[in-house]
Amino acid sequence: MVVARIGVNNLLKHILAVEVGMRRLAKHFGEDVELWGMTGLLHDLDYNETKEDEHYHTYLTAEWLAEYALPEEMLYAIHAHPGHVPCKSRLDWALYAVDPTTGFLVACALMHPEKKLAVIDSEFMLRRYKEKRFAAGATRENMAACSELGLELEQFLRLVREGMLTIAPELGL
Repeated sequence: MVVARIGVNNLLKHILAVEVGMRRLAKHFGEDVELWGMTGLLHDLDYNETKEDEHYHTYLTAEWLAEYALPEEMLYAIHAHPGHVPCKSRLDWALYAVDPTTGFLVACALMHPEKKLAVIDSEFMLRRYKEKRFAAGATRENMAACSELGLELEQFLRLVREGMLTIAPELGL
């Protein structure tokens, strides 16, 4: 997760971007928008404390949230997003794919002359996706897992971008 490694402010932007990306996908699929959004919001809760030990990432979050009796599927998806457990549900696959995609879309916006998410079109996103060195930290394998949701890459990128556009000013894009 390249975006989060930069600092706390960018970590906050990242988790907010994942939240709205997840909300947009939930709406698209007719899923529980609040559950999906909250899963995105909490997915990297422990990142600053576990960034030096990737194997512990998400387990500290589970400890912190244990007293709140959150839905099991939320906690499972959070564990699945870094690959600690296999993705099984639509929620799991969505978080797994959305997490790196938000960083990729930020990089696309910043690479564009206008530096705005609103001007990034499908052609631009797909061209950049094919460039292995562009936003290299945005794991293409994870992003391509959108196929597990029954989505083509172009449609998936557009949906996540649409979600992020709802908070573009907060993201500085």
